Amino acid sequence: MLNVGLTGGIACGKSTVARMLAEKGAVLIDFDEMAHAVEESGGPVWREIIRHFGEEILHEDRTIDRRKLGETVFADREKRELLNSLVHPAIFEEWQRRLAEIRERRADAIVVSDIPLLIEAGMKGMVDLVLLVCITPEEQIRRMMARDGFSREEAERRLAAQMPIDEKLHWADIVIRNGGSQEETRRTVSEVWMELNNRERSLQEGTG
Repeated sequence: MLNVGLTGGIACGKSTVARMLAEKGAVLIDFDEMAHAVEESGGPVWREIIRHFGEEILHEDRTIDRRKLGETVFADREKRELLNSLVHPAIFEEWQRRLAEIRERRADAIVVSDIPLLIEAGMKGMVDLVLLVCITPEEQIRRMMARDGFSREEAERRLAAQMPIDEKLHWADIVIRNGGSQEETRRTVSEVWMELNNRERSLQEGTG
């Protein structure tokens, strides 16, 4: 089994790349989806988040308003680190469970784990390789403003809260530069998929 860590900066198109790889046959594990699951209303992680951040971050149905919570933590590094300390252990446990299940069922699988904070969380050693999706910081700001309705100031604040993409490049084994058209991205993903298959075969043969 090849365990690929997919990461990138905000609004870089990481989810699009993940979807394209899944269409090729990759088994996708989405950390955002797991975060939603572990933060389910009434659960232990949900209770801890409410204890620390207050009920003002809830929707009327008692689910977490992720936009409100995001505004709170992106403005304060200590609060961001606190939230991560509450959520990450539960996500990591679920990730390990899913990897073990896939390994048992499909020893030749190519697993792509979509992990936004892979590098920041020091998880490079937990995957076989890091696949980084990147665009320029200015393009990230433009996409956030268009996609999320952020003001330029809010988009810049979100970007400043993340590790600069230039620093992430040093940790990457494979880089997808995603500033072009979707067709260009699709062609690049096809090339990357061939490379991932070659690496998985090498693992199976004991040469990787």
